[in-house]
Amino acid sequence: MTDTALSLKCVNKSFGQMKIIRDVNLDVVKGQRHAIIGPNGAGKTTLFNLISGRFGLSSGEILLNDVRVDGLPPHRINRMGLSRSFQITSIFHRLSVFENLRCALLWSMGYRYSFWTPLWMQRNLNERTDAMLEELNLTWRRDTLAGLLSYADQRALEIGMTIAGGASVILLDEPTAGMSNTETDNAVELIRRVSTGKTLVMVEHDMKVVFGLADVISVLVYGQMIASGPPQAVRANAAVQEAYLGALAA
Repeated sequence: MTDTALSLKCVNKSFGQMKIIRDVNLDVVKGQRHAIIGPNGAGKTTLFNLISGRFGLSSGEILLNDVRVDGLPPHRINRMGLSRSFQITSIFHRLSVFENLRCALLWSMGYRYSFWTPLWMQRNLNERTDAMLEELNLTWRRDTLAGLLSYADQRALEIGMTIAGGASVILLDEPTAGMSNTETDNAVELIRRVSTGKTLVMVEHDMKVVFGLADVISVLVYGQMIASGPPQAVRANAAVQEAYLGALAA
């Protein structure tokens, strides 16, 4: 066993003749907070879709805790310890905040499909859900329908649902997009708190968030990794500066 939580080896993805991801190699160390940045259209969300099993690879390998997972369906990868959020908030709008979190906890707490198990009677499950609500600062919204939450609270709820299953590797896709400065600061503090002891990989455009959270930054441009390293080294990298000025050649 290595100390690598997530490893991508020569990963490629094409749609027809169009190459979206090109020979990407990436190692994320256990317990690390790793940000993937790059201009719009760089392939960042496609990369997340490959890691989480939504898309199949054209070639290459993806390993989760030293076990190859490319080719497996998303639910299998999730049960092996990887969970993700999405750019577009993905919650159950007609369920309460409490019910959303409880749904996310079911599998990890050993509950399987059963018509004869009333959830309101499951004391351990409900107590764990309430504890998560407190951790997310959403206790005051416990019985509110999720669809009625503010945008920032919906994002906080989705982050909570992402970590609720107990995954060791968490993928967050633009977790602070569309937030005000105050909401962003609160989200960063929440992410820092709930990712403690886990491996975090995030796609993010807000550089304040990236440099405030990430231990390592990798830069994806036109489907290729052009730089990876500590934040200050990446900030000083001439190729990265060129890419963000739009002058990097295809």
